[in-house]
Amino acid sequence: MHLVIVGNGITGITCALTVRRLRSEARITLVSAESAHHYARTALMYVYMGHLRPQDIKPYEDWFWAENRLELVHAIATNLDTAHQQLILDNGTTLTYDQLLLATGSESRRPGWPGQHLAGVQSLYGLPDLEAMARDTRGITRGVVVGGGLIGVELAEMLHSRGIEPLVLVRDGRYWASVLPPEEAHLVDLQFSENHVPVRYHTELAEILGDAQGRVRAVRTTQREEIACQWVGIATGVAPNLALAKTSAVETDRGILVDEFLRTSVPHVYAAGDCAQFRRPAAGEVPIEQLWYTGRMQGETVAHTICGQPTPYRRGVWFNSAKFFNLEYQTYGQAPAGPTPSLESFYWEHAAGRAAFRVYFRADAPHAVVGFNALGLRLRQAVCEEWIRQRAPVAAVLAGLGAANFDAEFAPQHEAAIVAAFNRQFPQQAVVLQRRKGLFARF
Repeated sequence: MHLVIVGNGITGITCALTVRRLRSEARITLVSAESAHHYARTALMYVYMGHLRPQDIKPYEDWFWAENRLELVHAIATNLDTAHQQLILDNGTTLTYDQLLLATGSESRRPGWPGQHLAGVQSLYGLPDLEAMARDTRGITRGVVVGGGLIGVELAEMLHSRGIEPLVLVRDGRYWASVLPPEEAHLVDLQFSENHVPVRYHTELAEILGDAQGRVRAVRTTQREEIACQWVGIATGVAPNLALAKTSAVETDRGILVDEFLRTSVPHVYAAGDCAQFRRPAAGEVPIEQLWYTGRMQGETVAHTICGQPTPYRRGVWFNSAKFFNLEYQTYGQAPAGPTPSLESFYWEHAAGRAAFRVYFRADAPHAVVGFNALGLRLRQAVCEEWIRQRAPVAAVLAGLGAANFDAEFAPQHEAAIVAAFNRQFPQQAVVLQRRKGLFARF
């Protein structure tokens, strides 16, 4: 079997390594134009900030690929001929495949603002973006970041780390309003304030203005305010990369359409990771999943099907994590940004504004837990997922908070304050905190 994988991100690499384990005799070829080797995409910001060297974000040494008989082709796949099972590359070569995985990832969204073509306007997705940012922010004094999601705060922190003033434009009334409730968003605001990063809410970009050399000199907002800057970071989300799929008979919608086995509409062609869209997502799940861990899971799952072991993709409990300057964030399960029918939530926040905990649970008895948010606290993923899967009553979860604690040995303990606050808000479900060896169970 000759397996060709287009894309060397976490999805493509995971599939390749899993296939090598399952089918030692398989020929495996990875095609990528972005870089010659796989790298940790989520660590790009730390290279810019000087915390890591470029070689530090390569999970595997250069000898690894030959050792595992993985062929790397540094080229752009320009066309896909599914009738003859051939992939055409921009270097003039053609690869014939028995099985093909499209793991082409995402591309940054650009709504079409005037001036978005100017030098110094970019997004942050891959190594070429990192190289462009390092080059175009050298010697500048201010950068404008457009967008209030995870990439937006990363770009702001990156600029801040080099002494460049970042200004963030967010069209919503609070940070990441589609994901974070107001209280959690306020804690992120405190991080912006402490790091002297101004944020303009209810503000949208209208136009990017250039100088005589074709570089950014300012932006204009929809309120007609002109803001001088020398660089603009676009953080308005990503969309599945469909460029290659659209050269073929493979069916697409917003993403490359796949079934639960990650099979496309064409025999012997699969899609996984950011570029894939499930035709029939499971209840409570989304058609397109664009997270590192879901990409890894999809890569492993599709490898089994490619090797003749049909395996449906089952994501399990939703999980995500991030870091907003000095504030860590975790979320598990259902954690809506606003009121939701049949759900209640309990929220606790430390007086200093550096730690918060929210638990979501069913409004009807026995008040089963469905999700968590944590900021400034570290929760054990396995414990939280088990509580959600077992539909544990919220009272039992709060009584045993110590089981989820993942903080360092001498980190502050907040479980007593959390339970006391819960008992005041929900006296009919009063919790008695469990103790261990005479001490409160640590949270």
